[in-house]
Amino acid sequence: MRFIFCIILSVIFVAAKGQLLPPTVNKDRRPGNNRNVNATMKTGRDTTGFQQRNNLEDSITISFHYLDSTTRRLLDSSVTNFDNYFPLPRTWQNLGNNGAAAYPILFKPIMKAGFDAGFHAYDIYKFKLEETKLYRTTRPFSMLGYQLAGGKEQMLQAAHTQNPKPNFNFGFDYRLISAPGLFINQNSNHNSYRIFSTYTGKRKRYNANLIFLGNNIRASQNGGIQNDTLLSDPNRKDRFSVPVNLGNNNRYNTNPFVTTVNTGITYRDLNLFLRQSYDLGKKDSIKINDTLTDFLFYPKLRLQHTFKLSIEKYSYLDKNADSAVYKDWYDKDLISDTFSIKEKYRIISNDISFLSFPDTKNQSQFFLAGAEIQNINASNSVLYNVKAHAEYRNKTRNKLWDILIAGEIYTVGYNKGNYSAQAFLSRYLNKKLGNVSVLFKNVNRTPSYIFNNNSKFNLSGENFSANENIILLSAKSENSFATISFENYLLNNYTYFYDYYHARQFSSPINILRVSASKKINISKHIKWYTENSFQQSTKNSPVHLPLMYSFNRFAFEGSFFKNLSISTGFELRYISPYKANNYSPVTGSFFSQDTIKINNRPDINFYLHFRIRSFTGYIRLENLNTVSTENGFGFTHNNFAAPHYPTPGLLIRFGIRWWFVN
Repeated sequence: MRFIFCIILSVIFVAAKGQLLPPTVNKDRRPGNNRNVNATMKTGRDTTGFQQRNNLEDSITISFHYLDSTTRRLLDSSVTNFDNYFPLPRTWQNLGNNGAAAYPILFKPIMKAGFDAGFHAYDIYKFKLEETKLYRTTRPFSMLGYQLAGGKEQMLQAAHTQNPKPNFNFGFDYRLISAPGLFINQNSNHNSYRIFSTYTGKRKRYNANLIFLGNNIRASQNGGIQNDTLLSDPNRKDRFSVPVNLGNNNRYNTNPFVTTVNTGITYRDLNLFLRQSYDLGKKDSIKINDTLTDFLFYPKLRLQHTFKLSIEKYSYLDKNADSAVYKDWYDKDLISDTFSIKEKYRIISNDISFLSFPDTKNQSQFFLAGAEIQNINASNSVLYNVKAHAEYRNKTRNKLWDILIAGEIYTVGYNKGNYSAQAFLSRYLNKKLGNVSVLFKNVNRTPSYIFNNNSKFNLSGENFSANENIILLSAKSENSFATISFENYLLNNYTYFYDYYHARQFSSPINILRVSASKKINISKHIKWYTENSFQQSTKNSPVHLPLMYSFNRFAFEGSFFKNLSISTGFELRYISPYKANNYSPVTGSFFSQDTIKINNRPDINFYLHFRIRSFTGYIRLENLNTVSTENGFGFTHNNFAAPHYPTPGLLIRFGIRWWFVN
């Protein structure tokens, strides 16, 4: 705690000496909104001869684009949506605390061809290459965020980016998630970091992107509580008195910086990405003055090389193993008190691609063709892949059409026969009808390596040779009235765990249909109702069990007051209809299908107060008000369940801050 407060005090001191990020325009105070950002106010003088202050002289123009995207975006400083401040979206569910294993409530299969290790229960907390923001900014920009919740749960976020020169940008992102948990052996501690840089040559023909990122995921695994009825025991309102299946003897430590995991998983990954390109095309220049010339370049052909290095380590350790549990769940006869499994993967890939730009003045339209070679060290196996890929993109200059056609195929190697093909079309109609889009995607993939009998985490020794095939067809309409979407998945040879360590492939096709709608309803000038609703259904008797209905509603009082204050306060309600939620296997780190226990929860209810004053954002939340109970006295003890025998917390009081400032 002292360390955290020292950081906060340091930032206050820096912000006091520097300039906090001012609003860029009067009505839209989002930093990065480039409308009128660089506009110069007329300088006036009063009768005493003093110069009028320019309130925009320290403003900042900042934008970013994601890796492999040409669309530039602006930072979002809205205070309504808590997903902007929390790593777990509201359409996901964790197993009880921030940093615990999590799954999507709305069905989302793995749609990635090629090699995949198969450990995805903690993906939502990780920094990923494809989510890297590559910035362009006129001033050094920094962000610091801190969050504290019940049970000494903490989250620290920090980011910085700057352009020392117009053609060179660098920055970093960092996030710490630490949660001791509210039940025995439930602590988690995650560290994620990312360093990124972009460079463009003086004559704008050479470009380079460098990204270095890593994730260190540590999470204890308690296997759920032993008996659900113990939650109603008046003598067990302190949830650390409720016995769990794994790690009952582990010592509880409330220090959020203690990273020891005596019974649980440790996942580490390290990623290096380097992309270099050189353009051929038409050059031009603009002479600004006698000594300064701005060089322009319009590419026609680009040669691009991409190097990737990924090192992934997965381990499970139990220093005080309960032999009865491991015999019952995993059919393991332990010869000592320690049970451990480790696995390491190293993937090196080199990709050569050629890009052609038909329209000289539109770099968002191009053809790409390339080939990639992968070398994979997996456990005791040495594997390789050769992949060919191509795509066509066109976001028209009038911003009306957005087209993507892409495909890849693995021609040689471990994943031979894998492929991915997709077609995306989007059309902006008008202000009233908004935007409509359609997507088709077909993926043929080898089941994840955890289902291969060479994996140490494949405790059953089973192997599956048939490829999974997934087809997605979706459509979406976004306009001022509502957002409506349709998704249909067709799964063949779906591979899944059906208990703690056994797996199988479902031979029949599985069809999953989902229809969603969301809308913002203006009840009055300051009272708003945000509603999101999804209905989804899976083929009868399939192993994919889904809630029929997901609904999220936010009733908010919001608006801008006193010139610089933006506020949103109200209630959030999330409802998930009863269904047979997947259970969780601690050793494999995977969710598995079960047919015996139906989860029937109360709707989640949260009260929140979010506000922003210029570049400072604060939020206070009372979460899980739905757990209130008068049984055995007043308290918040009527816990919901995320999975069989995995209760979610009672009342949580959460508060946090976020600062954006310019140095």
